[in-house]
Formats: sequence, C-alpha cells, structure tokens
Amino acid sequence: MTAFFATLAMTHFTLICVTLYLHRCQAHRGIVLHPAVSHVMRFWLWLTTGMRTQEWVAVHRMHHSMTERPGDPHSPVVFGIWRVLFGGAWLYARATQNRQDMEQWGKMTPDDWMERHVYTPWANWGILVMLLLDLVLFGAWGLAVWAVQMIWVPFWAAGVINGLAHWWGYRNGNTSCNSHNLVPWGIVVVGEELHNNHHLDPANPCFGRKNWEVDLGWLYFLALQSLGLAYQRQTT
Repeated sequence: MTAFFATLAMTHFTLICVTLYLHRCQAHRGIVLHPAVSHVMRFWLWLTTGMRTQEWVAVHRMHHSMTERPGDPHSPVVFGIWRVLFGGAWLYARATQNRQDMEQWGKMTPDDWMERHVYTPWANWGILVMLLLDLVLFGAWGLAVWAVQMIWVPFWAAGVINGLAHWWGYRNGNTSCNSHNLVPWGIVVVGEELHNNHHLDPANPCFGRKNWEVDLGWLYFLALQSLGLAYQRQTT
C-alpha cells in the first residue's frame, strides 16, 4: 500500500514538473520559476523521464507552429488517432532526432554546466538511478513502481493530451486546429486536459477560462507565487 500511494505522489509530481517547468515556463515563457524550483523540477524529470528540456520545448513549439499540418510532430490529423494515442512517445522520439529542428525551436532553454555535462549526455542514466532508488525503497515492488513511472508521461502527455485532446471533447472557442478540452476539471494531468483553452491563448499560463474549469497546475503556480518562488511574466 505504501508503494501504491508513493507511486501516485511521484507520478503526480512528474506531471506538475511537465506542466509548470517544461510547458508554462520553458516552452511558452508565461511564468518564471525560482532557480531552485526550476532545478528541482529539471532534476526530477531527469530521474523519471530522461527528457531533455530543449527537446521537449522544441517539439512543443513545433506543434503550435504547425498544428495538424505536415511538420506537426504528433497530430492525429496527420498520423491518425490510434498511432498518436499509443505511439505518441515514439513520434516524440523521432522528432527529437532532427538536431537542426531542436536547435531552431528549442532556443532560450537551459544551457548551464549541468545541462551540458549531465542532463544531456547522460539523459538515460537518470531513469536507471530512479530504478535503483525504487528498488532500495520498495524492494521487489520497486520494479512495478518504476515501470509505472516510465509509462506515465508517454501515456498521459504523449498519448492522451496530444491524441485525444485533438480528437474528442468540448470547445470553448474555435481555433485553426481540432483542439478540445477533455474535461472541465484539469486534475489528472494537472490542467493539460483544458487543451482547447490553451490553444485559444497559448501565451496565457492559466488554462481555465470558465469559472467552473479547474486548472490544478495554475493552483500550484499560485501556491509557489505566494511563497515568492514564482511569478507570471508580463507581456507587452
């Protein structure tokens, strides 16, 4: 039972890191996180996903620039819903192989000593460290904990959000793409379920548009802001 609740807590924090650090802070630069918070999240993503910040940001920016047209790395319109839903992680990995695209679309992402000497060249070592930690903490159950951690982001982010959210749901406004809100309570994927809202105004770090739409990621941001650990970037 301890392993079960620990898995829920760890995977939830992973999604918090994806939505706040990778998405709202790095890709769209709508919020600014305290350097300590940014690094904790970057370190945790290294342990639990092996994803490089520059690559995630580049793929996401490409998605917004060429949504549901050739060049979109993970569009159900281009590739089909089932391929994105169950093969979204593969489509993401394929897109990251184009180094020219990664450099062009991944600008203004961290390029410090840790990024150059640890997170980028040793990206896959983080998930191995996580495996060892899970085995130490949970014994044989640690392998199951680790397996869930490894499929969590590929399923929810690469599959459900990139796939279902461009195929089914409700819309608050018309966009040039087929984006939908999956549910009005962005809790499971901490706000990313409100995907049509995000495409309506990508620069806005708050994904809720209606009073009854709950963007849990935004609530976490407000908590960090109240502690002086984050603030919303002012746009002109």
